[in-house]
Order: sequence, then C-alpha cells, then structure tokens
Amino acid sequence: MKAFKLFQVVALAALTTLSSSVALAGDKIRIASEGAYMPFNGINEQGELIGFDIDIARALCAEMEADCEIVAQGWDGIIPGLLGRKYDAIIASMSITKERLRVVDFTDPYYSNVLSYVVAKDSTLDLSNPDNLSGLTVGAQRATLAGQYLEDELGERVNVKLYATQDNAYLDLASGRLDVLLSDKFPAYDWLQSEDGQGFEFRGEDIDIDDKIAIAVRKRDPLKEKLNAALKAIVENGTYAEINARYFPFSIY
Repeated sequence: MKAFKLFQVVALAALTTLSSSVALAGDKIRIASEGAYMPFNGINEQGELIGFDIDIARALCAEMEADCEIVAQGWDGIIPGLLGRKYDAIIASMSITKERLRVVDFTDPYYSNVLSYVVAKDSTLDLSNPDNLSGLTVGAQRATLAGQYLEDELGERVNVKLYATQDNAYLDLASGRLDVLLSDKFPAYDWLQSEDGQGFEFRGEDIDIDDKIAIAVRKRDPLKEKLNAALKAIVENGTYAEINARYFPFSIY
C-alpha cells in the first residue's frame, strides 16, 4: 500500500546477505508496524499498537507458537530498521513493489488494495473523467502508492500535495486546503465512518493498481515460510475472517 524510496537501503541490504535470522517456534520475534495508519495500525490512549495489522500479527504469532514483540517504527525508517536487524518482520500494510523486492522478501499477500478519490459531499466535482481534476489541489500521503500515482499520472495536471501521515492529509481535506484526496480505499473507508469524515464521500471509479499487501522480512530469512504457513492456517481456520469482520463489513483478503 505504501511506496518506498531506496536511498541508502541497497547498501544495508548487502550487509544483511551475510547472514539471515532464523526464527523458530518459541523464539523471540520482533515485528514492526507504523502506528499511524488506522484502521490497520495505530496507537491508542495507553500508547499500545492497535488495528488490523496488529491483530493479524498476534494471530500469526499464536499460530507459530512464537514469543513476539510488536514495536512502532516511523514509516520512512521502517525498511532500514528491518535491514539493520532492529526487528525481524514488518506488518504495516506494506505493498509488494519491484523496488522493495530488491532489498527484502515478502510473504504471500494478506490483503489487496485499490485507490479511491475522496471529496466533500457538497462538491460539484465530476470524477467520472479524471481530466476534471486539472488545476485542483489533490493530496495523498508521501511515500505511498497513492502519492506515487499522483506524481506519475497526474503531476502535470494537478497541484500535488503530499503529507507525512495519512492523518495530516485528512486534516487538510477537512479544513478545505485540499480539493480532493487520493487514498488507499480501506483506511479512507474507516475515516469516512468517523465524525470528521461525515461530510465526505468516495467519488469516481476505484483505481486498481494490482496492489498486494504482505509482510516484509530480510532476504532468505526462513521466517518467511513460517509466516506463510501461519497465514494459510488462520485463513483456513476462520481466524482471519473473524479479524476482518472487526474492521470491515466486507472481505479484504
């Protein structure tokens, strides 16, 4: 779901090829999530990580009979932290991209994503034709597939405004500093159910970018296959569907 700039990560990846961590049942596994992307990951008033990603992480750990610690990590440093061995896996609604596959391995997808436009309900904007966005200010979270799509596909026609977090993008949309928000559909759906999102709606067709969300691990880490087996198990035994139903009235698998 979130795009990624390599910067100096390739150098870090080269170092990690010297050895791979082995996570076996009963071992301590550290998992990172962002904590700023509800309903998938956030931090509650007690400072605890919560959300769909966190519930999936805990279910996978229970299935593997592993002792897991889940920690918060800012998005920009989340892959460097994995390569620097601060933790063993990333469960943070991360999209599988060719760029990321150069430096990390991914498990099987645990959900799929599309992009959607969000506008004020009282807006007269017709988004059946994307050309109608010309000249408008359109926002998205920085270093995400939505932000990348805006820059690559609409950058010459619209004023692209990117934000450090999704919450900041919502704030500017609600305050009128954005004409349109482009977002991953599922977190935007959650925001539209909130008090702040009541005056807004999806408009136009979803943008299917074949976005698959998976768990990132270091290259050649055996943890990947253990996570894949655990993911298959929680899908088959109904645990995944139970978690899904806590957040969405439809399947995102």
